[in-house]
Amino acid sequence: MAYEDIIKATNDFDVGYCIGTGGYGSVYRARLPSGKLVALKKLYPLRFCLHKRCMFLIYEYMDRGSLFCILRDETEAVELDWIKRVNLIKGIASALSYLHYDCDPPIIHRDVSSNNILLNSQLEATLSDFGTVRILELDSSNQTVIAGTFGYMAPELAYTMVVTEKSDVYSFGVVVLETLFGKHPQDFLSSFSSQPNEPTMLKDLLDARLSRLLIN
Repeated sequence: MAYEDIIKATNDFDVGYCIGTGGYGSVYRARLPSGKLVALKKLYPLRFCLHKRCMFLIYEYMDRGSLFCILRDETEAVELDWIKRVNLIKGIASALSYLHYDCDPPIIHRDVSSNNILLNSQLEATLSDFGTVRILELDSSNQTVIAGTFGYMAPELAYTMVVTEKSDVYSFGVVVLETLFGKHPQDFLSSFSSQPNEPTMLKDLLDARLSRLLIN
């Protein structure tokens, strides 16, 4: 793909084509000469680079946006039925399993959240945003600075400052509950550290928008 094609597809990186920004670059919606729609990430220049040039990453375009946004939209949340939600959870579990056990050395994502789970037109999930990843070193303590999204980070990171696969597993667990409940499970998680409450039925925790469909 020629640089001129990229310029044309984004109208010279016009802000109207920009669909997101991050610490490493901006993402643009672009249609390739073949007609395929993609997400194109223009990386910010490295400070030590001696020559002016642009570097790009081209991804599959996930046109349904993030899981976070879908769960907060009444119509789209209903479209994401129980079967799709279970498949979504299985897909993210598979992605983390690959990072943790199939990569050598293991890779820790460190920011698993509903905002970083993107869905395509079939509501199939992809784990995104690898800007905070950490490669585990077997002969190191793997101490790190805190990274991630508040509400998804493992609590022990605050006092151990050590990153392991368990950090991602905790974040994944929060996403699983959020997917099943239809909202962030903050109140549910907080209840474990408070005074014992009355037992809660599972049906009272699940996303009521889908439960109503079952009743109807």
